[in-house]
Amino acid sequence: MKPPRIILPIIVISQFFCTSLWFAGNGVMNELMTTFDLNESALGDLTSFVQFGFISGTLVFAILSIADRFSPSKVFFVCALLGALSNACVMWQGNSLASILSFRFLTGFFLAGIYPVGMKIAADYFQTGLGKSLGYLVGALVVGTAFPHLLKEISGSFPWEFVLIATSSLAVSGGLLMLILVPDGPYRKASQKLELSAIFGIFRDKEFRSAAFGYFGHMWELYAFWAFVPVMLKIYNDVHPDTPFNIPLYSFLIIGIGGIACVIGGYMAQAFDTKKVANISLLASGICCLLSPLVFSVDSKVVFILFLLFWGMVVIADSPLFSTLVAQNAPQELKGTALTIVNCIGFSVTIISIQLLSYLRLMTESHVIFTVLAIGPLFGLMALMGRSGFLSSKQVQAS
Repeated sequence: MKPPRIILPIIVISQFFCTSLWFAGNGVMNELMTTFDLNESALGDLTSFVQFGFISGTLVFAILSIADRFSPSKVFFVCALLGALSNACVMWQGNSLASILSFRFLTGFFLAGIYPVGMKIAADYFQTGLGKSLGYLVGALVVGTAFPHLLKEISGSFPWEFVLIATSSLAVSGGLLMLILVPDGPYRKASQKLELSAIFGIFRDKEFRSAAFGYFGHMWELYAFWAFVPVMLKIYNDVHPDTPFNIPLYSFLIIGIGGIACVIGGYMAQAFDTKKVANISLLASGICCLLSPLVFSVDSKVVFILFLLFWGMVVIADSPLFSTLVAQNAPQELKGTALTIVNCIGFSVTIISIQLLSYLRLMTESHVIFTVLAIGPLFGLMALMGRSGFLSSKQVQAS
């Protein structure tokens, strides 16, 4: 059964609108630090609290099997509304660091009902060509994540609150689109009961486990890289003061170009061996991690930006491949729970890498600190090339 053509574009647009909440605080970080007198560690703290909220949300959603027991579109809508409200509360003038962190935590918590649930909705509609569909979906996440940086750039003389108002408005719109235009998919198999043991059981499948472990290695690098793109640009500005950057604009471009890479990765999954595509992407991003200290010393703005643009592509290109394999190797009635718990663990890993980079940044000004991100791709490659195997030829064709 072929789904209506409008379904995938609506899911993608809704995902883009709602995931703009993710880095909304990062887009106005300087203004938050000035307005609320925050210190330099605020970047790592605010980013980590969103991740921590997301982790907590995915854990709750997975334990209760929310996306499998209830209509995913309705779950998406409710979480979009609550996430938008939490995001908007950051504008409250009576905020302190504790309250801002709390609101960012809540935003992350409700994103757990948006990102993995959006993938669950796509998987309920697309069994053939799922890799391509998730390529568009993860691409929407990437552009949505980068979008607050662009909003900051184009808002001009508007108050910094404009970025938060705009992202919250987009999230509400995305939730409404999903609720009104995307009913439950034809391949949805609802779970009729709460299965707390399901979280442990799904990891017994060796192919599911390999896909999940590869994803965890990928996540070690991904969000730490995204969070520190503006920092990298500022470091280069400081080292080469004669080559100033428009940091918000370049941050958007470097993160946002990953959306194109996700779509390309989704199409490549249909034409080539999924394991090889993931291997190449992880290897390329790992090499970027190791080369990063050298690139900071190159006195060429063009070379530096091109390097970061390339890194921005390969750091995310394998994400839809992992999501596809997780969905394919999970039990049909627990697909939403599987996607959610893998997201939960993956985002737990991001907190460690983000906090590690934040700590190293405070301890030293050396550019070598970004090489620690290579730990993730190395772990992911080991998972992909493990003896357990990654996927069968039948799965390659299906993805």
